[in-house]
Amino acid sequence: MWSSLALFLTRLAHFRRKSVSLLQRKGDLFIRTACKSVFLSIFASMKKILTVDKPNDYARHVGASELHPLLSIICYDEVSPVHNSLNNYGVYGLFIQREFPKNLSYGTRAMQVSDASIIAVAPGQLGGGEDNGEELWLSGWALLWSPELIHNTDLEARMRDFQFFSYFYTESLCMEPSEWTAITQLLAQMRQELQSNADSPTLRSIMLAYLRLILEYCNRIYLRQLSEEARDTTDILKRFHALLEQYYFEGKQHQMGLPTVAYCARELAYSPHYFGDLFRKGTGTTAIHYIHTYVINIGKSLLMQGYNVSEASRLLGFEFPHHFTRLFKKIAGITPSQFSGRTGPRPALEEKC
Repeated sequence: MWSSLALFLTRLAHFRRKSVSLLQRKGDLFIRTACKSVFLSIFASMKKILTVDKPNDYARHVGASELHPLLSIICYDEVSPVHNSLNNYGVYGLFIQREFPKNLSYGTRAMQVSDASIIAVAPGQLGGGEDNGEELWLSGWALLWSPELIHNTDLEARMRDFQFFSYFYTESLCMEPSEWTAITQLLAQMRQELQSNADSPTLRSIMLAYLRLILEYCNRIYLRQLSEEARDTTDILKRFHALLEQYYFEGKQHQMGLPTVAYCARELAYSPHYFGDLFRKGTGTTAIHYIHTYVINIGKSLLMQGYNVSEASRLLGFEFPHHFTRLFKKIAGITPSQFSGRTGPRPALEEKC
């Protein structure tokens, strides 16, 4: 298989030398047109975006009470009907609902949501749904907090471990009935504390304790879902391998370099972090190690067919030959030159790039 792919790469490179100038001229025009289109699209949509720099920005939007400057707890059952909104978040948030509105998005991606589930958002993210004038009757809660609330606390560092904030748009956290009861009860208790007590260091410590507990519940749900998806990795592995083959078959390495985890995850409809976690959970190795091993296996085939290190490096998409040498030694344990010496000389192919 590797030798067939190597032969194809040789012929593809020969063809690309003849066509690259035309492609570049057309590519420049395409990029300028695409950038203009994206800019106009973003500019037009900005008018419909709700900026949520503080937790109470969203509370005011849905008509909820403002209970604390750094924290907002909203019961949708009490403020409904509400209008949808596409939000630009400067805060953290958890949206816990029995049934989410349709056609929610994160950036340009559609969100996959289940009944009785949680969507997590973080500062810098854009998500939700544009207001089309429809009144929505929602059942559930929203919890939003400012990064300032957790600054210089142990929870600030812990947030990096809660991976569900990075890819909430891929899949919501689906709760068991007992988890729904536990989390909503905690939210009700938090709200009662805010309604009954003035802001103070003690109150903030209590809020942080509640928040830690809710986030640990969310993390347990996330890990459960990750485990369930990782039980059957056969399909993911096949699609991943096929994607790498297609990448080199189409010669994308000549424009994009080596395939990356981010590229593969996007093509497979996952976020990079989620795909990495899922792949590691199911295979015991990392996605980037699988990519590198795949690339080096092609490299071995090229070397066995008579290509030198520079030629093989260029065909594989490395920017410099020493990058190929470094990765080859990392994966194979020896340098490309040592590998060629062990396998012995091979007759060179007629066509070289």
